[in-house]
Amino acid sequence: MHNGGRAPYASDPDRSRGREFVLDDGAARGPRSAFQRDRDRIIHSIAFRRLRHKTQVFIAPDGDHYRVRLTHSLEVAQIGRVIARALGLDEDLTEALCLAHDIGHPPFGHAGEDALEAAMAHAGGFDHNANTLRVLMRLESPYCGHEGLNLSWETLEGLAKHNGPILKPGWALSELDAAYPLALGTFASLEAQVAAISDDIAYDNHDIDDGLRAGFLSLDDLMELPSVADQWRQIEARYPRAPQDRMLRELVRGQIGRMVNDVIAESRARIAESGVASVEDVRAAGRPLATFSSAMGDEERALKRFMYERLYLHEEQRGTADRAAEVISALFAAYAEDPALLPPSWRAGLPEAEPAKTRHIADFISGMTDRYAIDSYVRLFGRVPEGLKNV
Repeated sequence: MHNGGRAPYASDPDRSRGREFVLDDGAARGPRSAFQRDRDRIIHSIAFRRLRHKTQVFIAPDGDHYRVRLTHSLEVAQIGRVIARALGLDEDLTEALCLAHDIGHPPFGHAGEDALEAAMAHAGGFDHNANTLRVLMRLESPYCGHEGLNLSWETLEGLAKHNGPILKPGWALSELDAAYPLALGTFASLEAQVAAISDDIAYDNHDIDDGLRAGFLSLDDLMELPSVADQWRQIEARYPRAPQDRMLRELVRGQIGRMVNDVIAESRARIAESGVASVEDVRAAGRPLATFSSAMGDEERALKRFMYERLYLHEEQRGTADRAAEVISALFAAYAEDPALLPPSWRAGLPEAEPAKTRHIADFISGMTDRYAIDSYVRLFGRVPEGLKNV
């Protein structure tokens, strides 16, 4: 390793490909690297602040202890920095990617995304990942000299491709890539790969915690997973008189630790085997290098299947999601039929032609928080949507 512990295959802010809009760096505030500036721009953005009122798993939850997109993103960043440090990667770029990865999500989680996808079928559809780039590159514009946050190429590339190469980008990503090419056909940096696997680790395990808290999951349910049952037996042996709620939190922490250690070990082995000596080698490797081992990957997929069956597709969850989707569909239909209902700033920028008009309305709705969407529904229709409430 070199450069203060940075491995040769890590992203180097001093060798960044730059930014879409070239500005006079004399205005830079403080001794920060390019990736530190990206992280700070994300944290200070309105879009990031809105994540505190956007659904993670539970729509309009009753309690203050459930996770939302904001707390989830902070937890992903914590996991990502641990893995990045162990692998000698750039921690600031990893953190920026972790913090920004969910910014494009609409209100009400996947229910809201499905409703927007349906409403925009004639206008190219909706994809939350491409929308993240759209928000950061065009919609969130606090600067006088350019559109967007003008993040570094490496941050934008990592957000676009954190799940791998994109061979058939949708309309939103195609437009952005045409303006500022992001080499969509290759794998992204190791920092982006770490951000993606950290997201998996965080929601796999923290959703267990929230599912238990909500009563949708029970300890007996979890014991159906052999690896979890084995962990539980070890905790019982270690803490025979501990309260069960503390033991359950110990279980979640232990699961995260096992997954993190597995990713670090497997990634080190893959990096050594591949012989990558630069970030360009990583992009050209043709496969992910930061990932679970085969055994842990099987275990993680089994956990995901379990969570879909018992939590995400729980009957009560599906009912709430259906009602939330109806809110988004109704809002979209109302604004499309009468754009005068849009706030003045959004109405002023409304394009006349399609599909730009529909996409503009979708930009407005996708930026809503859960509670703003509910408030908007109440203003337009004079009633609180059934089964949902403001929080």
